[in-house]
Amino acid sequence: MRSLPLTICATAAVAAISVSAPAASAVPYDDGTLRVTPSTIAPGGKVALRSDACGKGEKGLGTSDAFVSSVRFTPADGKGLSAEARVRSDAEAGRYDVTLRCEGRDGGGGRASAVLTVVHHARPTPVAPVRAGGGGTAVLAEQGGDSDGPGLPHAVAGLALAAAAAATVAFRGARRRRPAAD
Repeated sequence: MRSLPLTICATAAVAAISVSAPAASAVPYDDGTLRVTPSTIAPGGKVALRSDACGKGEKGLGTSDAFVSSVRFTPADGKGLSAEARVRSDAEAGRYDVTLRCEGRDGGGGRASAVLTVVHHARPTPVAPVRAGGGGTAVLAEQGGDSDGPGLPHAVAGLALAAAAAATVAFRGARRRRPAAD
C-alpha cells in the first residue's frame, strides 16, 4: 500500500478543514474590532459578541437582521464590551452583517462590524435502520395488523393447555391421598 499519497491526502484534508472553519469572525471597522463567536450558527442559537471599539465606561448597541432584537453591550471584564444575542429561529441561511454603535459619555462613539453566517443543518436520517425494540414495532403498528387478536386456533390451544394443567394437578393430588400399602 502506498503511504505517501495517503499521507498527502490526509494532510490536505486537515488543512482544508482548519482553514475553512474559523472560530470567530472579526472584521476591523472604524475604531475597533467586533468578534462574533461562533461565526457560523444555526437558527435559534446564541452568539457571544465582544468588541474593543468603545472607550472605557461606554456602552453600545448591536444590531443585525439575523438577531431577534437589538442587543445592549455592557463593559466586559478588563477592556472592551460584551453581549449575547439570539439568532432568529426563522432566519434564512446566508451571511448577515453585525454592527456595533458605541454610546459614549461625550455623545460620540466608535463603530465596529463583523459577519455572521447562518446555516441550516438537515436532520440526519438513518440509511438502514435496525428493526429492533420499539423502533422496529413502530413500522408494524403504522401498517396495522392483519387480525384483531388471537383467533379460534389460539383459544383452542389455550383451553387444551389449561385442561392438561388441571388434569396434572388432580392426578398428583389423588396420588398423595392414597394410603401406602405394607
